[in-house]
Amino acid sequence: MGPIKREEHGLAPWEQRVNAISSALSAKGLRRVDEGRRAMEDMDPALYQTLGYYHRWVVGMETLLVEKGVLTKEEIDRVAGQIPTRR
Repeated sequence: MGPIKREEHGLAPWEQRVNAISSALSAKGLRRVDEGRRAMEDMDPALYQTLGYYHRWVVGMETLLVEKGVLTKEEIDRVAGQIPTRR
C-alpha cells in the first residue's frame, strides 16, 4: 500500500463535518472509540480497501446508528439520496 504520507494537510469541509458528527455522537453516548473501530474492522475487506479514511468513519457510524436502533438503513438512504452531489 506504500509509505504513509506524513506531511500536514488540511481537512476538506466534508471531512470536518464527519469529525464533528463523530464528536457529537460520542458526546451523546452513541459512539465510543472501540465501537467505531469494531464497526470499521467488521466491514467487508473489499469495501474497506476501496474507502478512504473518513469514508470508513461514515460507514462505521452508519453501522452503529442502525445497530443501536437510532436510525434505519432506509432512513439514512432516503436522506442521503436528497444530498446534491458536487462536481
